Amino acid sequence: MSKVMRIRTLLLLSTCAASLSLQAETQDEGIRDTTEMSEVVVTGTRDATEARHLPFTVTSISNERLNDNYRSSVLPTVMEQTPGLFTTSRGVLGYGVSTGAEGSIKVRGVGSGAQLLVLIDGQPQYAGLMGHPIPDVYQTLMTEKVEVLRGPASLLYGSNAMGGVVNIVTRQMNQDGCKTNISLQGGSYGTFQADGVNRFRMGKFYSIVGAQYQRTDGHRPDSKFEQFGGYAKVGYDFNENWKAFADANVTHFDASNPGPVYAPLLDNDSKITRGLASVSLSNSFERTSGTLRAFIDWGHHNIDDGYSKGAVPKAYLYKHDDYIAGITWYQSVHFFEGNTMTVGLDWQHFGGSAWNEDKTTEAKTYLVKDADGNLVENQHADEVGTYIDFRQDICKWLTVDAGLRVDWHSVIGTELVPQGGLAFHPTRNADIKALVSKGFRNPIIREMYMFPPATTDLKPERMMNYELAYNQRIGKKARIGANLFYIKGKNLINTIRVGGRPRNVNTGDFENWGMELSADYIINKYWSVNGNYSYLRMTTPIIGAPEGKLYFGGKFHKDKWTATAGVQNISGLYIAEDAKENYTLFNATVSYKVLPWLTIFAKGENLLAEQYQTYDGYFMPKATFMGGASFEF
Repeated sequence: MSKVMRIRTLLLLSTCAASLSLQAETQDEGIRDTTEMSEVVVTGTRDATEARHLPFTVTSISNERLNDNYRSSVLPTVMEQTPGLFTTSRGVLGYGVSTGAEGSIKVRGVGSGAQLLVLIDGQPQYAGLMGHPIPDVYQTLMTEKVEVLRGPASLLYGSNAMGGVVNIVTRQMNQDGCKTNISLQGGSYGTFQADGVNRFRMGKFYSIVGAQYQRTDGHRPDSKFEQFGGYAKVGYDFNENWKAFADANVTHFDASNPGPVYAPLLDNDSKITRGLASVSLSNSFERTSGTLRAFIDWGHHNIDDGYSKGAVPKAYLYKHDDYIAGITWYQSVHFFEGNTMTVGLDWQHFGGSAWNEDKTTEAKTYLVKDADGNLVENQHADEVGTYIDFRQDICKWLTVDAGLRVDWHSVIGTELVPQGGLAFHPTRNADIKALVSKGFRNPIIREMYMFPPATTDLKPERMMNYELAYNQRIGKKARIGANLFYIKGKNLINTIRVGGRPRNVNTGDFENWGMELSADYIINKYWSVNGNYSYLRMTTPIIGAPEGKLYFGGKFHKDKWTATAGVQNISGLYIAEDAKENYTLFNATVSYKVLPWLTIFAKGENLLAEQYQTYDGYFMPKATFMGGASFEF
């Protein structure tokens, strides 16, 4: 980031911070808070807790905020609203699973591969063999809100939560009745999106069912994307103390990867199906509450690696089946006033099979090895973790939190994960937080057992996070927040050449430090604004992580009109170790409520027509436009 840009950024943030605040959204004639003064979160504690009593920072993004811009995926809005979080992309729609796609979510520069964990209602979501999240599965139609814990969350969630957690909390229906929402839209590059969700409740029974479809021709040759999927959740409240639900989600997408502009590819196509299912039983009493959940997450990948122009097409397809099955349990107990102790147990069994399949004969060549280096049909591993977290309010001005996790991996062994922090409350509306936390990531099956670099004697990646935060609420209209953090990591797994052959080794160390600022302000009953800024200093360049990230947005609502707009500036984004990208995006959406059940809208993205890339060789489209209608009945 240039010196001039830094000065401009600091001036803008100083101006915002003088009066910015608690974000709110419109009600019939005024404003309805989307973030309550005493905001309750579940991520980072498992037991619903006021965020001000927790030593770490959680960003919460409401369903209404997620739907402001009529986006099918939650990630673009999550990136705008969360300082320090960045996702790469390569097209109009879809993230895919190949170059420039997988493992594309980073917090504070950490998140490569399997370093950041995505959860759905606390259930881990990642590919059992490759270990990375699948961004195309995370759809707005199924989401009530998103909570982002910035920094290590390994105490509660174990491996893969080294850099943080993105927790998608699914839709709810708390009142008797039936509500249906349908959205249809189309626009640039033959893009079309449709989604719908029905919520129903009668007494103790409720159901939520949704479906979505989207497709685009893409802004480059061979960059088509098509996706469809569905989500279902059914629940039953036995009484005020015991509740149960079951849910399932299936998503399929076909994605074409055009390759980097300097080395384009032909027929690099992926056909991916991902699914999940779970059953959950929860209890809630005056002094104790908890949940027991069993889940399975699975996927089938069918990929043609494609070929360069003038080259010979591959004679085989890459295919794999992966899975994660597990059980998670926790119970929180309040022994006395101001005290909460949570104990939990997690078990996961994950793995799968990978092979090259001849396009003509369908003969299989397996790609996964055992510990002796022999090719086998299946490989798997187990992870068991148990933890305890103790939190105590002392008087009204201090909360102390401390915890320890013991995590065991069937190949790697045992890892201890401590965490401790303080939350000071000098006034009713101000909080000062201090946190020391450890994050870790066990080697994934691909790194240990697949392809030539595979090495079975790898150690876990580890990092320590030190953080100081300040939050201030100004009446019911304003909130500002500031964070300073320092991260030191070691044992990063990299591929190097040993004896002329590629080999995965623990060789990388890194240090990241920086700051994060955020502010929200309600101007009046018609206008609200919010903004955030993050600065990241990296001793070692991290691909897909920007040095500076600034967002400023506003919302206007009067009568039947609603308009939102946002500006996002990205500076010092590493797209290669020796190449950085700087760009500014301006997005806007306008909607009009024609009838009580019908709203029409139009939106534009990258309205400044910037030519930019978030991954080397994958230039994003210039200005794009969409329009459509939303139905509610």
